[in-house]
Amino acid sequence: MEALWLPFPVLQHVLFYDAAGLTPFDSDVDSLRSSLGATLATFAPLTGRLVHLEDTGDVAIACSASDAVKFVEAECDADVRRLAGDEAHDLRTFEQLVPELDMSKLPTSVLAVQSTRLQGGLAVGVTLHHGVADGKSFWMFVEASASACRGEAPAATPCFDRSVIKWPGGEEIARSVLRKYAPNLPEVSELDLLVEERKRFTRRTFTVDAQQLERLKQRITRDGEVHGKTLHRPPSSFVAVTAMAWTFFARCKTTAADEDAGGDVFLFFFADVRERLDDPPVDAGYYFGTCLTGCLARLPARDVQGDGALAAAASAIQEEILELAEDPLAGWNFMSLAGKIPSDRVMNVSGSPGSRPYGVADFGWGKPRRTEPIRMNHDGQVALVRAADGHGVQVSVSLLQSAHMEAFKSQMRLLELK
Repeated sequence: MEALWLPFPVLQHVLFYDAAGLTPFDSDVDSLRSSLGATLATFAPLTGRLVHLEDTGDVAIACSASDAVKFVEAECDADVRRLAGDEAHDLRTFEQLVPELDMSKLPTSVLAVQSTRLQGGLAVGVTLHHGVADGKSFWMFVEASASACRGEAPAATPCFDRSVIKWPGGEEIARSVLRKYAPNLPEVSELDLLVEERKRFTRRTFTVDAQQLERLKQRITRDGEVHGKTLHRPPSSFVAVTAMAWTFFARCKTTAADEDAGGDVFLFFFADVRERLDDPPVDAGYYFGTCLTGCLARLPARDVQGDGALAAAASAIQEEILELAEDPLAGWNFMSLAGKIPSDRVMNVSGSPGSRPYGVADFGWGKPRRTEPIRMNHDGQVALVRAADGHGVQVSVSLLQSAHMEAFKSQMRLLELK
C-alpha cells in the first residue's frame, strides 16, 4: 500500500491564518520550528530519508539522518483574505506556499514545512511523502505539532508497527510493486501525464453546511423510497456528499449520446482500512503510515439524470462500502485499474468528512481561516474534509474544462434551492 505511491508521492496542504491571532512573524516562526522539533521526537520516520536497498530491492526509511527535514521561511505579498476567501483558487500562489522536495531520486527526504508571511496573516505549508503517510497520518502529525506549539501534550502516541497489517508474503509483494511501478530505482519518475494535466485544471472549493447536509441526506432517503433505489442504511456524510458530487460530475461530462449508448460512469474513492482490519494488536486509530485501499463504483450514464440520481449514486457507494467490509484489502492495488476504465468518465475522491483540519490545526493562533490540498492530479478529482464549522463538509473540486466547472456550480446552486 505504501510502495504504490512512489510514482506520485507528494501530499501537500496549505493552512491560512489571520493576523488577529498572531504574534510577530519571527516569534511565530520560532514557535513553529521548536514545536516541529519536539514533535519529530515521536515521529521518527519523518526525520529520515527514503532509500533504495539494492541487495533486496526494497525501499526503506533510514531514520538516522540529522538534516532530512527542510524548514523554509518565506514572504509573499498576497493578501491572506483573498487567498482564503476566493472561490476560485489562485493555484500558482498556493504552490509557492508549500515547500518543494525533489522526490525523483532516492535517497529523498519525506517531510518539509514552510512558514510564509502574507499580508494580513500567515500560511503554513506542509509537504509529506505519500508513501510514508496518508491523509489520516498527515493530520495526526499536524495535530501533534499544533499541540506542541500551544505547549500541550499530544493527544496520542503514533504507532509505526507494520505488523498491524497482517499480510502473508507482504514484503515480496511490495518488491513486485516496486519492480512494476518504479522499475528504474533509485530513479523515481512521476507520471508525465499527471504533471502536464494539473497545470491546466480549474479549481474551486464549495462548502456543504450542516443544514444543507441534513437536507441532502433526507432527499437521498426520500428519493430512494420513491424510486425504488435500495439504501442499506441512512446515508453517512461521506456517502451523501460523494453521491452529490458524483452525480453533478457525471451530468457535466455525460451527453445524451452517452446515455443512449448505454455507457457507464465511474467513481473511484480511497478508504482507510485501519479500523476495518481483524483484531489489530494495537489501537489501529493511531497507526501511522499509508493504509488505503481503493473502491470503484459504477452506474449507467442514464441513471445520473432525473430525480432518483442521488439515491442511485448513494446506493452504489454503499454497495462498495459493504464489499470493503467483507475484504478490506481487496482493492489495495488501485494502480491495476489504470487503462481499464475511461479516464473522462471517472470521478476520483480523496479525504473524508472525518478529517478535521480546522479542529486540529490551532498552533495557538486560532483555527485556520482555510485549508486546501495543493496537489490534485486528475480531471474530476474531489477532496473532502470536515468544514470549518465542524459540522458541514468542505468540497474541493478539480476539473479540466471551465465549462464543466460552471455546470458543476450550477448544480450546486440548484441543490441549495431545494
